[in-house]
Amino acid sequence: MKNKQFKILIFIFSILIVSCGGDEKKNKQISFAKNIDPTSIDNSTSAQNGGYGFEKMAEELGYETYIWSEKDGTFFGDPNAVKGGTLQYIHSNFPRTLRTIGQNSSQMINSRIIERLCYESLLGQHPATLDFIPSLATHWYISEDKKVFKYRINPDARWSDGKPIIADDIVATWDLRMDETILMPSEQLSFGKFERPVAESKYIVSVKAKTVNWRNFLYFSAMSILPNHILKDLDGTAYLEEYAFSMFTSSGPYFIPENKIRNQESFILERRLDYWAKNDPFSKHMFNFDKIKVSVVKDNTALEYEKFKKGEQDFYTVSQARIWVEETEYESIEMGWVKKQRVFSERPAGTSGYFFNMRKWPFDDKRIRYAFTYLYDRVKLNREMYYNEYGYMNSMYAGTIYENLKNNPFLPDAEKAVSLLKEAGFTNRNIDGWLTHEESGRVLSFELSLPKTYEYMATPVQQMLKEYGLDMQIKFVDYNTMIKNVNERNYQVAMLGYGGLIYPNPETSLKSELADQNDNNNVWGFKSDRVDELLQEYDTCFDQKRRIEIIQEIDGIFSDVHPTAWSIVRNYQRILYWDKFGFPDWMFTRYQGDFWDVFRYWWMDENKIEQLVKAKSSGEKLPKAEMDMKFWPEYLERHN
Repeated sequence: MKNKQFKILIFIFSILIVSCGGDEKKNKQISFAKNIDPTSIDNSTSAQNGGYGFEKMAEELGYETYIWSEKDGTFFGDPNAVKGGTLQYIHSNFPRTLRTIGQNSSQMINSRIIERLCYESLLGQHPATLDFIPSLATHWYISEDKKVFKYRINPDARWSDGKPIIADDIVATWDLRMDETILMPSEQLSFGKFERPVAESKYIVSVKAKTVNWRNFLYFSAMSILPNHILKDLDGTAYLEEYAFSMFTSSGPYFIPENKIRNQESFILERRLDYWAKNDPFSKHMFNFDKIKVSVVKDNTALEYEKFKKGEQDFYTVSQARIWVEETEYESIEMGWVKKQRVFSERPAGTSGYFFNMRKWPFDDKRIRYAFTYLYDRVKLNREMYYNEYGYMNSMYAGTIYENLKNNPFLPDAEKAVSLLKEAGFTNRNIDGWLTHEESGRVLSFELSLPKTYEYMATPVQQMLKEYGLDMQIKFVDYNTMIKNVNERNYQVAMLGYGGLIYPNPETSLKSELADQNDNNNVWGFKSDRVDELLQEYDTCFDQKRRIEIIQEIDGIFSDVHPTAWSIVRNYQRILYWDKFGFPDWMFTRYQGDFWDVFRYWWMDENKIEQLVKAKSSGEKLPKAEMDMKFWPEYLERHN
């Protein structure tokens, strides 16, 4: 690539799609001839305007691309993969909407399943190197001043209704994201950095950034695209209403038929046999399941696990250390029918713990936030509940180069907590043993709303606080209600977690202008003039070393303000799966590193299924899998 500074950048919002894209156009025309109606092939648009033959003059026009070669190996799926079968997956909640843009669309099930499998962006990133790769666009251009970007859309790209994907679709998608009535202000923050895109021709779209920002190209390239021929008849309000549980025409390898949506129960993704990029080298060994059925077991981990053990779910991520240590020695695992593994990767841990709403009493007082954290004994919990499976998170960027190692580790310290509580005016206890304020007499009581399945984590903390007079009242709600309350800022403290990014994007969660708005990631109400200054510098800094310094300073400020009592952390995924799958040697991708990769890269292995059925009926053992799968740590060691 010409612009090396863009080579190693983040997966924006963790939703970049590693899928379709380009080989040389000569090969594309051959490989896609079977996928599209010959009568719909556009031979009227000139090569210079992005039509067929563009690749011959692309370099002369200043465009670049990435061409798949054998050195890419299995990073885009294993050549041994076969299509077919139904993957059974159980999720803990039904999405609040099937939309991937707008209010209530920020849940992981929307971005990790629906968006990645049904829609596509202009570009993706190489899963092992982070180079940009083609997706809807085959080529791209970056001006010398880093403010103007152009994309050549693949003339073969098609919506599921057969219509071509064109430059007008990109313009319409930007317009929708900038419509404030979609009730997602972070979209306007992110895409308001650009002037309105211009459809220069049917297949060439350009966009100009208002200011220089090292992430601008990523933001725009990663924007998942929706069809103009539907959007042109909708404003933001109509879009929210009409497509709450209806699917847009899609461009990706899967779609969700409306008759396969059972609200609050399940939905089924079906593989598109007419997917426009199904023979492309970047995607032909991916997206292998004919159907993916997503069923819902609401907030009931025990029932979900039982369904897995009965074979009603094909794989299971073990989030609870107790289950991993104490409940994974049953017959199917001992006989090798179910595989048990820990998969290591370079996946960022993200941030998790008790999130304080600093807009509301009592957590508008930093001393109360600190006292809570000193009484929240993570060391004891790890030892007594989590079998010492974890480390301790003391940063928004735990375990990465961006972590500020000078952050207060907040080791358990009841003496400090009591001192801070007294300083805040809580010196007396009432007849029930709760702390009361020396002037107002107000009891130090607050509510934690969470799903019943989280109870085992919260009640020990409740007891820790109770011992020192803090009344944390636990109210059980379903997951969607909890998230709704958080998004509407109707909470005092919440048990939450944010996924990590390869390269941080703190703007959408820490910018002060978001603090008093609903429906964005600044759930704490965090404000800092210094952080706002640093965010501006971060946006325009092309020096990676300085960017690390900026994020470390932001991390230190955040830690000092302390909007989150951080939790525990681990750098691997614990999984169980029935021995019916084939998968690449690496199992999970280098930076994603979790079970969402199953949807894109794994496949049903008919030989394994036959062996599994035979073994279960005859009581025969199958070989156990190696416990620790460390492809990526070993890869990193080999390539450093």
